[in-house]
Amino acid sequence: MKLDIHTLFTVTIYVEALLGLLLLFAWVQNFSIHALAWWGFSDLMRALSIVLFGLHDSVPEAISIDLANAILFSSFALTWTGARVFDGRSVRPLGLIAGAAIWLVFCRIPGVMELTDLRALLSSGILATYTWLTAYEFWRGRSEPLLSRWPAIFVLFVHGSLFLLRTPVSRMLPWSENNYEVLGSVWQAVVSFEALFFTIALAFILLAMAKERAEFRHKTAALVDPLTGIANRRAFLTEGMQIVKRQSINGCPGAVLLIDLDHFKSINDRFGHAIGDRVLQVFAESASANIKTTDLIGRLGGEEFAAVLYDVDRECALTTAERIRSAFAAAAVEVDGRPAMATVSVGMVFNEDSTFDVPTLLAQADEALYHAKERGRNRVEIASLELARRRKHDADARQAPAMTGTTAA
Repeated sequence: MKLDIHTLFTVTIYVEALLGLLLLFAWVQNFSIHALAWWGFSDLMRALSIVLFGLHDSVPEAISIDLANAILFSSFALTWTGARVFDGRSVRPLGLIAGAAIWLVFCRIPGVMELTDLRALLSSGILATYTWLTAYEFWRGRSEPLLSRWPAIFVLFVHGSLFLLRTPVSRMLPWSENNYEVLGSVWQAVVSFEALFFTIALAFILLAMAKERAEFRHKTAALVDPLTGIANRRAFLTEGMQIVKRQSINGCPGAVLLIDLDHFKSINDRFGHAIGDRVLQVFAESASANIKTTDLIGRLGGEEFAAVLYDVDRECALTTAERIRSAFAAAAVEVDGRPAMATVSVGMVFNEDSTFDVPTLLAQADEALYHAKERGRNRVEIASLELARRRKHDADARQAPAMTGTTAA
């Protein structure tokens, strides 16, 4: 039975156009995700190229083949650009037109139009390149925890591979004068169906990615301090409890730091709140650069910060606290051209007792912070917790650390 290719073309045109409009509608609902616009116009351009392909018998080949393919290549270039925009990368104008330009120049070479296999290989190579580049862009952004990235990468990689295999596979088919028409119709139907299923699957995966991105950012916004970009109080307490619990399970020691900027009100009064905000940002950047990836730092409010250090002994914890203090003092000598001379005081509690939670440890660190402020600021003071059960209420719940030059609170 002979398949109706014209009906398949018509269905594909409608599907591409509807998917393009759907992606554009999703973009209108959330203008912040500009990639949806690129992907929407990409589907609309594919629909236009298919319309021109379908006019092969009624218009010159310069339109139905040359121009149609140029528009098709441009549509895949838009998909690739959308992937770059999705992950905050720049648009590359040359990349947008490269595929179409190569094709149009190639078609102007005398005798090329008669080399069907060569033209098929070139068009397949251009499409595969754009498809694989799109997969690569999504792969580069894999650090963002979006599960829908992975099916997108897989679908794009497979589709790009199939582009390159089309010509070799078609040559392996048992073509003959008797079956040429039927086999050709079936082969064209298979290729068209694969392309149709690909574009449908990809459109819905891209919509899922955009939705997942919006949900992820909404969730992140509720847990991140908007000024400094680190964990807010709620996130710090939640994640800090998880770290302390993990330390308890693994039998690892740890430490909690409570950090307060010295004379912060004076900085605001002298230089204004804009400089004060920059000082807070400088501290967050400096502190984040001086802790391990397994550690946690957060802003509790105002000029008060806290950190949980995972799997560190007493000496390493103190070294980290001193590094945070000294690095910030060096970074905040001058902020945006103003002599801020900002410093921090740090209260630290070293913890080997699995019975203590983050609020309790913060309370102990707060006592040490009080002593740091009282003894001149711009220093680290340590509070020691005894390794005993909390119900004993021993009067010696804090012991002085055997460290030269450091006072235990």
